[in-house]
Amino acid sequence: MKPTNKPTIAPAKGRLALLTPGMGAVATTLFAGVEAVKRGLAEPIGSVTQMGRIRLGKRNENRSPLIKELVPIAALEDIRFGGWDVFPDDAYASATHAQVLEQDLLDQLKEPLQAIKPMEAVFAPEYVKRLHGTHVKKAPTKRELGEQLRADIRRFMKDNGCDRAVMLWCASTEVYIEPSAVHGDLASFEKGLQDNDPAIAPSMIYAWAALKEGVPFANGAPNLTIDTPALLQLAKEQGVPVMGKDFKTGQTLMKTTIAPMLKARMLGLEGWFSTNILGNRDGEVLDDPGSFKTKEVSKLSVLEHILQPKLYPELYGHFDHKVTIHYYPPRRDNKEGWDAIDIKGWLGYPMQIKVNFQCRDSILAAPVALDIALFIDLAARSGMKGIQEWMSFFFKSPQHAEGLYPEHDLFIQQTKLKNTLRHLAGEELVTHLGLDYYED
Repeated sequence: MKPTNKPTIAPAKGRLALLTPGMGAVATTLFAGVEAVKRGLAEPIGSVTQMGRIRLGKRNENRSPLIKELVPIAALEDIRFGGWDVFPDDAYASATHAQVLEQDLLDQLKEPLQAIKPMEAVFAPEYVKRLHGTHVKKAPTKRELGEQLRADIRRFMKDNGCDRAVMLWCASTEVYIEPSAVHGDLASFEKGLQDNDPAIAPSMIYAWAALKEGVPFANGAPNLTIDTPALLQLAKEQGVPVMGKDFKTGQTLMKTTIAPMLKARMLGLEGWFSTNILGNRDGEVLDDPGSFKTKEVSKLSVLEHILQPKLYPELYGHFDHKVTIHYYPPRRDNKEGWDAIDIKGWLGYPMQIKVNFQCRDSILAAPVALDIALFIDLAARSGMKGIQEWMSFFFKSPQHAEGLYPEHDLFIQQTKLKNTLRHLAGEELVTHLGLDYYED
């Protein structure tokens, strides 16, 4: 079925500012990776926008262009990186400290990385208790801190000759915050900014500043941030796309792959035990119970929504699901996840699946961050606003419209992503029905 109203997409002209609150392991791996790809030092492996292809039309038409050829994705050469951090280290020093990338590669990228210096961050230790940064803004109210961020955005774009911008949260997981009255509508939220309401975390101040400046915002952590009526109202009023939350990288990526298989084959689940060891700054932050709860809620929700225990009580009505994360400094960014999965098959006979995923957290997250930034810029140029559910593919806890459940199944998410791209390009949506191949 061909879209009846092909959206008008503004061309990706000029420079794109990619601004990251947080210039730690994930952000600097992103910065360095893009600079390496631009110089022909490496391939953008893991990036859907750079290496992914998309089928168009029937299978026998053999049309599978690169995604970046189908829709006008911003060129890597046009990206200008900027960010904020609680430490004053430039991107080269921060990447060296993170020890994600080989020093030999970083040294080849020293000049462009040293040029990326962080702006002072909006930060309060009560929201991230294991960090003690000194490179922070000061102001009597959260509203004034937000205005300082708005000024930073305007200054960066002017100094770097940028035509448009996107903001991508790459900073730490904040303590768990429940939605409250201050998040209920924009007027209450902005009054809360002025009154220094404790339910307004730093990430929300960044999101408010971005949306006020007409800058799309994507949330790479499980923080509440833009997942509130107030900031969604602002996004719609400003005509700005938003998306979140929490980059889907290691263990949850595996869950959203394995769980759909169990459900597709009607295999039962008795229990799923997940544990992780991680040694980077993210691991240190998650060693605090308040920040861990935020992450735990994000991770635990995945199986419930995929397996739908209310619809399949015999198969999924009583499974145990445990998630633990342990800070283990020797591993640094090299995360390791173990999953012990107890399943049941025909006649209730037990079976087990064991997964040991030894991955590099930021190596998985960096291309996801790049794809999110480029796709949300595409959404903005296509006139899309508010929640971009078609980008759920990249997130652990994808945002969704009120009254809907989130779609966690990786393969349904991929279909939604690709059909949205086909829609934007004015191509037929692919249903995979295929009966016409076998008609006489």
